[in-house]
Amino acid sequence: MTGHDGSEAPGRPGEGATGGPGGPGHPADRGTVRNPADRGTAGSLTGPGAAGAAGGVSGVGAIGAVTVSTSGLPGWLDPVVAVVDTVQGRQLSQFLPPGGGRGRPSAVLVLFGEGPTGPELLLMERAGGLRSHAGQPSFPGGALDPEDGDPETTGPLRAALREAEEETGLDPAGVQVFGTLPKLYIPVSGFVVTPVLGWWRAPSPVGAVDPAETARVFTVPVADLTDPANRATAVHPRGHQGPAFLVESALVWGFTAGVIDRILHFAGWERPWDQARQVPLDRRA
Repeated sequence: MTGHDGSEAPGRPGEGATGGPGGPGHPADRGTVRNPADRGTAGSLTGPGAAGAAGGVSGVGAIGAVTVSTSGLPGWLDPVVAVVDTVQGRQLSQFLPPGGGRGRPSAVLVLFGEGPTGPELLLMERAGGLRSHAGQPSFPGGALDPEDGDPETTGPLRAALREAEEETGLDPAGVQVFGTLPKLYIPVSGFVVTPVLGWWRAPSPVGAVDPAETARVFTVPVADLTDPANRATAVHPRGHQGPAFLVESALVWGFTAGVIDRILHFAGWERPWDQARQVPLDRRA
């Protein structure tokens, strides 16, 4: 999708009484472990078709009915489920959707899976020849199409799965959608973005469907995202600053990094890191 990862990333606004380490989703509140890497793996993933009644999505190409369910999720996702239940938009970003229905409805798929080293996230990297945000990592996603349906109900769910299929070749039937985060706004592009959270219950092969738009598709272990050695503050020449992750030979910044940063924080997975460590961005970013 174009334009989602603008330089104006979700920041760190005042979090209110429910923010901070003891806020929503903190493991101490639910009896879960602080870092998913501490658990190791949560068992083998089942083969294709396992989504079924447990909350998968039927249909390939045109996305049909979408079931939202927390049934059968691995225990290490409990803190993320708690974030879905409790977090507010102002705790995720200072940029919230404008009034009057302004902004272009869109969605991204925040897909958690389980790899050889434990929990991981699916990301993609934009092709280097694109005019905007070339080479920038992001979640799969894009603007809603009319056939996706109502932007206020299930439209973002269908859009996130459809775009993920179109961009990465992901089979939506293997994804269990378990919730959404509050809508966020990207002023530089005018997108109103719904982050759709999913569990990759039945993994399918993924890769760059159109090399002219996508350079690669890859997964990042959550343990690498929480490693302080891989964290920094990205600084844009125009003065914008936001969290960044140096993982899998990529610099993840902007909207994608902001959402990851807030999920790690409110899930209680964040580890102390040096926010004074800066990574300058290219002026073309």
